[in-house]
Amino acid sequence: MNPSFHTIGIIAKTHEQRLGHILEALIGHLQHHQRRILLDDTVLPWLEDDTLGGEPATRTRMAAEADLAIVVGGDGTFLGAARTLVDAEVPLLGINAGRLGFLVDVSPHEMLGRLDEILSGLYVEDRRSMLHARLMRGDDVVAAQDALNDVVLHIRDAIRMIEFDTWINGRFVNTQRADGMVVATPTGSTAYALSGGGPILSPCLEAVVMVPICPHGLSNRPLVVPAGNRIEIAVNEHSRTLAQVAFDGQDTFDMEPLDRIVIEPKPRKLRLIHPTGYDYLQILRVKLGWGEQP
Repeated sequence: MNPSFHTIGIIAKTHEQRLGHILEALIGHLQHHQRRILLDDTVLPWLEDDTLGGEPATRTRMAAEADLAIVVGGDGTFLGAARTLVDAEVPLLGINAGRLGFLVDVSPHEMLGRLDEILSGLYVEDRRSMLHARLMRGDDVVAAQDALNDVVLHIRDAIRMIEFDTWINGRFVNTQRADGMVVATPTGSTAYALSGGGPILSPCLEAVVMVPICPHGLSNRPLVVPAGNRIEIAVNEHSRTLAQVAFDGQDTFDMEPLDRIVIEPKPRKLRLIHPTGYDYLQILRVKLGWGEQP
């Protein structure tokens, strides 16, 4: 028994038909291991027999008391859990009940066996860089959020390019017209940034990739910079297009001309728990279909 994983929180996807069966099997298995179980409010609707021995808990309480959080769902569910638990340094384990699943790397059919290994102390711990971004309007902070995948400047409604200026560490980079810009961590390099033509970055790299979305200038290419850099993106005062900023594709805020997004590394990294034998390259092969016969 690993005493560091005595209290375990469970967080679930809100819409998925098969979750009830997975959650009941998971909770029953944790009870068999005599673990204390904290249930997020996303879990309770899926349980037919009240809480099955678990304790309903707010996300704040889970952050304060849990030694491990198990996320049952897809990458979107995992991103939301990461942003709420990173500051408490609660490690996360993902059970894939979604679609692609880069972050939730344990399949439901192997869940119980993998859980036995992890609770006995056999696992791989991984630490992932995150971003902290502020939306500035003059000297005022309109919004401040963390992101595990990316911070994205994008058009709000009309199909028309945004004009924006970019600085790195206070030095001007360029003014460009595009549908927006994705600023992604290595973890997020396989998400929106990849769809925009950006490179795949190994999660161990201390780097950030800046990927313009459909730029008007063909010379505007993805740019990889050190993770410690301060990136600023400002909507140009002449831009006629309404813009928004999105954090991990989940929280969005409207922007006005001259508003700035200031993006810096988050000092605290996210702790991930993987089963033994975890292989990032194998995940890429499976998820991206590398090596499949046409």
